Amino acid sequence: MMFNWLSLVTGLFYIVLGIVVIVYKFFFTILEPAVAYALGVVLVIYGIFRIYRAISRIKKSRNEE
Repeated sequence: MMFNWLSLVTGLFYIVLGIVVIVYKFFFTILEPAVAYALGVVLVIYGIFRIYRAISRIKKSRNEE
């Protein structure tokens, strides 16, 4: 159960990280704008996926109880 909540927080972290990469164009090094947008979008999409998966697991565990 705790893993699901941790996955939810991690998803939010990935979304914030993706937005930061898009805005500042920095991820351990200065990035070209095209690379920054691509990486930022991938991070945001992965964050949304993690949140979706965590919510579906939380709902599933509540239905089993």
